[in-house]
Amino acid sequence: METVSLNGGRMSSNIYWNMMKGLSSDIKLELISRLSASLVTSNEAKVETNVPWTIQLAGRWHDSRSTEDILSDIRESRTSNREIEL
Repeated sequence: METVSLNGGRMSSNIYWNMMKGLSSDIKLELISRLSASLVTSNEAKVETNVPWTIQLAGRWHDSRSTEDILSDIRESRTSNREIEL
């Protein structure tokens, strides 16, 4: 079994290459696509990390019900320590 070596804080890519070198070209291209997408997503996430979590979640709730209906459903679903039969 090959061990992982750290070079300047990075894992050796030889381990991964040895696992993937026998894959078909189509699968290798799919992996390249996924890795590239993960880098883009990772960079976008870093930009948003300076934004407070409350702002990141603002406007994310989508519901066809009115505010009053949602609040009514929340209040009706409260149990306040009463016994519930299953």
